[in-house]
Amino acid sequence: MNTPISLDRRQFLALSLAFAATPAQAASREALARDILVTWHRLVLELIRHTATYSPPVASRAFAYLGITAHEALAAANPALISLAGQVTDLAHAPTPAGLTDPATVLHHALSAATAVLFGNTGPTGQRAHAALTDQLGARVADGLEAALHGRSVAHGAAVAAHILAWAANDGGAQIENMGFPRSYSAGARPQDWVPTSLIRQQQAPLLPDWGGNRPFAMPTATACGIAPPPDYDETPGSAFHAAALEVVDISRNLTDEHKLIARFWSDDPMLSPTPPGHWICILLDIADRDALPVEVIAGALARLGVAQADAFIACWATKFEVNLLRPVTYIRRVIDPVWEPLLITPPFPEYPSGHSTQSGAAATVLTAIFGDGFAFDDATHVDDDLPVRRFASFWDAAEEAAMSRLYGGIHFRFGNAAGLAQGQCVGAHAAALRTIA
Repeated sequence: MNTPISLDRRQFLALSLAFAATPAQAASREALARDILVTWHRLVLELIRHTATYSPPVASRAFAYLGITAHEALAAANPALISLAGQVTDLAHAPTPAGLTDPATVLHHALSAATAVLFGNTGPTGQRAHAALTDQLGARVADGLEAALHGRSVAHGAAVAAHILAWAANDGGAQIENMGFPRSYSAGARPQDWVPTSLIRQQQAPLLPDWGGNRPFAMPTATACGIAPPPDYDETPGSAFHAAALEVVDISRNLTDEHKLIARFWSDDPMLSPTPPGHWICILLDIADRDALPVEVIAGALARLGVAQADAFIACWATKFEVNLLRPVTYIRRVIDPVWEPLLITPPFPEYPSGHSTQSGAAATVLTAIFGDGFAFDDATHVDDDLPVRRFASFWDAAEEAAMSRLYGGIHFRFGNAAGLAQGQCVGAHAAALRTIA
């Protein structure tokens, strides 16, 4: 029997991969294809931790393209699947295979090639992990496969990856310079405008201010999911804005251990985690393992989830830099308490709306469309980081907790979280409308 691959996340970058390619373990090619898909995505979750430019928006982009690559690799030779060409912006149909192909081999070579380019700037450890996985899984898919079939499948996988990467190259997000921080930036002059909250020189400009101009995937435009503006800026006690800031202070002074755990569980900081979009990918991969989902279902779900999250960051960033609202720490120190400190470190970009909330709302919307309302699951994303498994009764329960975590952390107003969830729901509906299975 072929046992699905399940490795501690540290094993990937330690290169402790043990994929035997013996006939005794050569179960169905479908099961092998499933393992290929899941294993490449689990490696990518680790590469994100070890690639300096992979902030949450950049990570969301990679997951979208990898999910689409996997789905298109399967769809070209499977009439039961519907290509995303013509459904997502500017994507043409992938090349047609030259004959019969093996799905596991196509998937492996497509994902290996796409990952090599998307993570071309990862460090030496990540490069070695990629090379080792390419070799080990490559041997596994080749074992017992007729030479001509193997050759066609390798060629088709490479062609699909090249097709997707050529499409990706012109979306506006392919090149990340200076870690995503512009070398020059003109700050706003209004009292409500965002100002830097970090002493780090690089972060005196905000992260990726032009990300909202990237080409969206399923949304018709970056501003298709607009939201109402935040409360009018006001320093007067009793005003709606002052009350929202005072709530942040009051909550921060009365945090329970559970509140602190929730804040840290959903923090998903770059370089220390798979980032917020990777968190939801972890959830989906664990469900796929738990429920033994077929490879076609997993690939379609990864594509739609990736699209939802990538569009969520485009929509959110477009709004953030249009509104350009200051963070709670700036207002609170200016108006309420000059020495106040939030539980979490404030990210270096404007407040409204919350990015965590927007992408969580998008993820919850598309996953609910796939799996249904009231779909319970365990979230073990941070077990290897010594945070306990959390249990949720639905995807929206998780999304709402993720949004509240930013209030507990002291880095968002409640209205920023609520607006983010609403925007994410709109974004997610566009991704949920994509068809992947006939």
